[in-house]
Amino acid sequence: MNYKLKVWRQEDADDPGRFVDYDVEGVSSDTSFLEMFDVLNEQLTARGEQPIAFDSDCREGVCGMCSMVINGQPHGPGAGATTCQLYMRSFDPKDPVTVEPFRAQAFPVIRDLVVNRTAFDRILQAGGYVSLHSGPKPDPNSIPIENEVAEEALDAATCIGCGACVAACPNGAAMLFTAAKVAHLGLLPQGQPERYDRVTSMVDQMQEEGFGSCRNYGECEAQCPKEISIKFIGRLNRDYMKATLLDPIERRGRMTPQ
Repeated sequence: MNYKLKVWRQEDADDPGRFVDYDVEGVSSDTSFLEMFDVLNEQLTARGEQPIAFDSDCREGVCGMCSMVINGQPHGPGAGATTCQLYMRSFDPKDPVTVEPFRAQAFPVIRDLVVNRTAFDRILQAGGYVSLHSGPKPDPNSIPIENEVAEEALDAATCIGCGACVAACPNGAAMLFTAAKVAHLGLLPQGQPERYDRVTSMVDQMQEEGFGSCRNYGECEAQCPKEISIKFIGRLNRDYMKATLLDPIERRGRMTPQ
């Protein structure tokens, strides 16, 4: 099959960028979206043109590198899938497919469809860790954790840091990402000693990076490839309020998973 594409091309962060029309030929409907881009780049290279820059790594929906906005949707149509899990059978060959990078002030374009998402790394460095030594196996498993708490922590930990939540949010907020990273540690006993320092440090870093404010639109949850719930944003807000309104002694008395 042949598909028509409108792809965003941009030399670097200072280039204004533009959409360029492409025809990609000989693509099966069972071809993945990234494989289709591989075919297109081979065709461009054969014609002596500059191939399209895009990110990819695992191509199994694990790493979150394959970040594109396809027909206005981060990671494209469908729910619970990344760009690399998208197949060309999801598109009608008669209709052009528009592809552009994630749009956010905190995600500057590096080239074409590649954006700089190191802002997420700095948020994690601000507090997304546990410094408490829990010991070698099986010591970390010696602390009883209720099954519901463990399941909720695992739900938050499925975040792959792709940035779709930011790209989907009209304000470019990173609250779902930050909330998931705060929650999956804050729910567990090992994460309690730094629970409130963690939330203030990560939220402060998130704001410093230039992400927008959360207005509870819910677009982040709708476009998240791991379908992470916005309930974690509510939990982050509660912890942040406790961290900023309670004095340190009172906070220490409340350091239990809840």
